[in-house]
Amino acid sequence: MSTVVMHNVVSVDGFIANQNDEVGALFDWYANGDVELKEGSGIKVSQASADHLRPTLARIGCLVIGRHLFDMVNGWEGTSPAGSHVVVVSHRPKPEGWHPEASYHFVADVAQAIARAKELAGELDVGVAAGDVGGQAFALGLVDEVAMDVAPVVLGAGKRYFGSVDAQHLLDDPHTVVQGDRVLHLRFRVRR
Repeated sequence: MSTVVMHNVVSVDGFIANQNDEVGALFDWYANGDVELKEGSGIKVSQASADHLRPTLARIGCLVIGRHLFDMVNGWEGTSPAGSHVVVVSHRPKPEGWHPEASYHFVADVAQAIARAKELAGELDVGVAAGDVGGQAFALGLVDEVAMDVAPVVLGAGKRYFGSVDAQHLLDDPHTVVQGDRVLHLRFRVRR
């Protein structure tokens, strides 16, 4: 059965981007190491980060993202950074003629998007981008684990990791704690 994991890089004050959707120094650790994360990616991280991220990425069968992220990165030109499938939460359909070969599915409802992603992922994990869509899935009780790559950066304001979640939710103690170079990888199970 799929594990639904909400994930993103986050500042120590809880933001995934500033108010202009810029990540700035949050992603610096993607270029400060000697180990290429994935051949041809150009992303070089520390050995500790690579050892943590490679199996994590290999376990993802499907990503769930919002339309805003899809539009910002143009859906990674039809090639998902992890997993074979992407489910985009959007009331608008896939752009006409956009990479017809890509396994991207557009679904209007967060709960339906998670259900579709689980079908597509099979026994692999479902990765959910933190932010508005991730926060909605989290608030609905659809997230099993929270994964954070905490960068030692204070943004002060911006896009919140948990989106508009405004109620208390308990997580278990972290079951994964990996110190990389300029990043701390954490993973928590959501308490039910």
